[in-house]
Amino acid sequence: MKDSFKNSWAIYRRLLGYLFGYWKVLLLSILSMAVAALTEPAVAKLLKPLIDGGFVNKDPQVIMWVPLAIIGIYLIRGVAGFINEYTASWLTGQLVQALRQQMFAKLVRLPAHYYDEHQSGRLMSRITNDVNQVTEAGFNVITVTVRDGLTALGMLGLMLMTDWQLTLICLVVMPGVTYCMRLVGKRLRGLARQNQQHMAQMTQVLAESIQCQRAIKVYGGQEREMARFDDTATSVRRNQVKQSAASSANTSVTQLMIACALAAILYFAGLRAQHGALTAGDFMVFLTAMLGLFAPVKRISSVSQAMQRGLAAAESVFSFIDEPGEADSGDRALSAPSGQLRFDGVSFAYPNVDNPALSGIDLTIQPGETVALVGSSGSGKTTLASLVPRFYEPSAGRLLLDGVALSDIPLSQLRGHIALVSQQVELFNDTVAANIAYGREDASREAIIDAARAANALEFIEALPEGMDTIIGENGSRLSGGQRQRLAIARALLKNAPLLILDEATSALDTQSERLVQAALENLMKNRTTIVIAHRLSTIENADRIVVMHQGQVVEQGRHQALLGQGGLYARLHSLQFSEPKAG
Repeated sequence: MKDSFKNSWAIYRRLLGYLFGYWKVLLLSILSMAVAALTEPAVAKLLKPLIDGGFVNKDPQVIMWVPLAIIGIYLIRGVAGFINEYTASWLTGQLVQALRQQMFAKLVRLPAHYYDEHQSGRLMSRITNDVNQVTEAGFNVITVTVRDGLTALGMLGLMLMTDWQLTLICLVVMPGVTYCMRLVGKRLRGLARQNQQHMAQMTQVLAESIQCQRAIKVYGGQEREMARFDDTATSVRRNQVKQSAASSANTSVTQLMIACALAAILYFAGLRAQHGALTAGDFMVFLTAMLGLFAPVKRISSVSQAMQRGLAAAESVFSFIDEPGEADSGDRALSAPSGQLRFDGVSFAYPNVDNPALSGIDLTIQPGETVALVGSSGSGKTTLASLVPRFYEPSAGRLLLDGVALSDIPLSQLRGHIALVSQQVELFNDTVAANIAYGREDASREAIIDAARAANALEFIEALPEGMDTIIGENGSRLSGGQRQRLAIARALLKNAPLLILDEATSALDTQSERLVQAALENLMKNRTTIVIAHRLSTIENADRIVVMHQGQVVEQGRHQALLGQGGLYARLHSLQFSEPKAG
């Protein structure tokens, strides 16, 4: 229990740190809350002169000034309330934006293995749903605590001044209320964590159903996906019912205790009035203050639900923000590398996988050389290429660029020397020009056009409705596969990096598109150190060197004809691929 409290306080203190950056606005908001809260007991206090002086003693002056005082108090309350609502909304917006910006900044700097191990739906849910819930543990809790806390203290003080003996009776039930709040609050926090997990699962199913909608239709998976979504939605519903039940129990117990206190107070107030210790005005002030105390106490008791839900979300948000980013401790400047790459005893193993993906790779690629990596699926081709931009770090050995270890070069500088064109082209829902110039926002229009022309893309771009300014849709959905590939090649041409990685860039294209893309690739590969991950061996016959991989090791290397003459693995792969019967 003690450790849990310390953890909750640490999370909440960190959350408040975001608000303290705007301490002037926060102070103004708290002051306006305080003013609005203290108007409640002020109005209740006016009932004594109104009842005793106006109704009992028939004093005309009291009847005149009390209503005017009430109008003045509510005018002050309205102004303070407006200031409070406005500043609270502004601070909440700042909190949400700051958390989302920090989470997104972490998202784009996470290592590649993090994306391999976590579902995209859960990541999106953390940045959207969890951040929204964090505000409940942030400024919303402050609002309830300060406003209702001061209101409750004001009402309690008024009760003590009116009749301290009756007030003591009211305070008897407070320890019981506090105990129930803590008991139910612990349960609520656990349910809030479960709800976040269920919501993330539902978001994941929803995202997959949108992304894979064609496969779902073709393979008749609608019923299966509906069942998956129904399962996750049912889990969300059941958890929300449990949360509602726990919250209702918390509220009901609190209200029952308050009702018991009210009955006891009415009984003892009647006894004191019989002995002349309590006037009609005193009783009305005490009763109004007591009834006015119930509402803020009830909100304060229920704030534990919002607090626990918000703290659970904040815990999720901060654990994401605290995830270690990509290792980037290099300080060796390498402004214009020639492009020599050396793999020195490189090994690599994916987490929770028994067999290593790479084992003892020794390979040197000379500047301007085109090296093709071939092998069966799972041989380690893509893994080897992924080590060059440091998407993954080798578990043993090292990689060197122009004799400098990649880990000694700052990440941004290293990746600035690398261009990547893969089978799965990644484009943005932006203009053609913006996609070509991605990462080179300072590029001139002429340079973008030249890159498009060299990539054999200018002709189809000019045929688009808005030319270079045409929005291409999510991931280039308005373009064909070949057109998307040529945009990716134009992007790489514009970057003009000395190192180039081609990851099966033509494997999914038809013959005509492949011819255009292959011609564009030849322009791109000139005078660059190029690593080609090949599936179709016909595309790499002219490579300077072919490296054959098997079970994470280099087993052969040489030129196309020489490897065929050796009759080894490459010759068998070539024979198998070219002996496949043609359709038709």
